[in-house]
Amino acid sequence: MLLLSVLTLVAWVFLLGLARRMATPGGMLEMAMAGMPMPWTFRDALLMFAMWSIMMLGMMLPSATPMFLLYQHTLHQRLPADQRNLALLLFCGAYLLVWGGFSLAATLLQWLLDQRALLSLEMRSQKPWLGAAFLLGAGIYQLLPAKRACLRHCQSPLQFLLAYWRPGPSGAWRMGLAHGLYCLGCCWALMGVLFVVGLMNLLWVALIGAYVLLEKYLPGGAWLSRMSGLMLVLWGFLLLHAG
Repeated sequence: MLLLSVLTLVAWVFLLGLARRMATPGGMLEMAMAGMPMPWTFRDALLMFAMWSIMMLGMMLPSATPMFLLYQHTLHQRLPADQRNLALLLFCGAYLLVWGGFSLAATLLQWLLDQRALLSLEMRSQKPWLGAAFLLGAGIYQLLPAKRACLRHCQSPLQFLLAYWRPGPSGAWRMGLAHGLYCLGCCWALMGVLFVVGLMNLLWVALIGAYVLLEKYLPGGAWLSRMSGLMLVLWGFLLLHAG
């Protein structure tokens, strides 16, 4: 638990540092002048990928902690001591790999939007129709059966372990991937809201991270998901109408 808390804290410290660095003269934000897109360098791409990866780490680790702790406890009962640490490392590594893949996809999407001058200086959508598309997409997904199915797996770590338990290090890797994919399926659409409010708007990053935690572990998480979906859809229509 202490290690996970430290990792989350370190992720937020890096996010704050990135936010300051990108706002300084010569930083990445200066490339985002409206109507004046500039090619990304390899360094810029790495910086954006690092931003997304660290952001996902800071947002998702708190909600993934109960699963990690339960898995660690289960390992003490089912695996010999010489395999426990490796299995836990592989489980957590596979989970983070899934979100690393999402971070790469988000970086590519950001690059595509930036090159078409669709992102502002604050790295948020400049066109009302684009912002509305992100909000409506996130809101509608919140109401779909696929969202509810993924949320059920994330809400019940014990049931997940009972259903997906595989022995040994290779089993730990497969289980980590499975849990990561369910977690991704539960939360990926919400990350599109960041393209509306600003990718480095750390207040919204914190709010979405807190919402994900509440959605997974409050008794009424399914209802919270539906309510947030309706609110996002309404926000999307209001943004579209205002534009």
